Amino acid sequence: MLASFEARVGCGAHPAQLSANTADPLLLAAFLLACACSGENRTFPERSAYQSSPPPELSCRPNLDGKIEPSELKAALGTPVSYLISPAGARRTVDVAGSLDSASRRVWEWSTDLADDQVARLSASSLSGKWYAASFPTGQFVAPLDAGGQTEAVYAQDSAALWLLGFASASELPAQNKSLLLYSQPVAIYRFPIQVGGSWVSAGEVRDGTLRGLPYAGRDTYQVSVDASGRLELPDLTFTQAYRTRTKVTVEPSIGVPISRRQVSFLFECFGEVARAVSLDDEPKDDFTTAAEVRRLGL
Repeated sequence: MLASFEARVGCGAHPAQLSANTADPLLLAAFLLACACSGENRTFPERSAYQSSPPPELSCRPNLDGKIEPSELKAALGTPVSYLISPAGARRTVDVAGSLDSASRRVWEWSTDLADDQVARLSASSLSGKWYAASFPTGQFVAPLDAGGQTEAVYAQDSAALWLLGFASASELPAQNKSLLLYSQPVAIYRFPIQVGGSWVSAGEVRDGTLRGLPYAGRDTYQVSVDASGRLELPDLTFTQAYRTRTKVTVEPSIGVPISRRQVSFLFECFGEVARAVSLDDEPKDDFTTAAEVRRLGL
């Protein structure tokens, strides 16, 4: 019926003509809709199904093979990492020894959420553009030494080790806060592969240095060992195969009394350091229970 009506009046008919040819308002409305939606050359494109882009490839994926290779401990320059850190000057009770679960696997329970923890977003960065860059011609990148970012450590990495080349204040001004300490030979912070049983001693000497605007010379000795792996539980994350690394640093200035400090770090493939505890000065015990600083990867 509609087809015959269309043929009789045509889509180009005037509305008055349409009214004269039909008294049925429903038929008239249907006809007007058909004319509006049709056209001699109109085509309807076939739409393809939505295709999502593939996820970006991860530059490093943990394989939990019992060791950390150099490719699994590369600095991600410019990528901020959030740490929960105990307030400056606060002392924390800490368990660096851990315990054994029912399957005789070591576990460190560091998951308690502490209300007074503070958040620090730290990141490694390029040495280029730093005021002290020319003093470290073999340096590759820098990272904050302290949570406040006032002092920066300069590193280089190769297939043998992650090397510490020295330290510098983040700014050379004011002059009374300027520091520039270059080791005469690089210090091995981590030797590759990092695995349980590894241990080494490395020393760096500073000559003609500057510490807080004053002349400085001294010798720093690093005693490092990787002595356990296990599950590390943090407030926001759990790492199933973290490596406990113990570092004792003894600082012997040319003027003054030597001091030592212990640090227990937990490393994980592709993530680097995910937690640490730093002892008070001259702590005698490997498994110290009072920390001057605790930091944990978290939100």
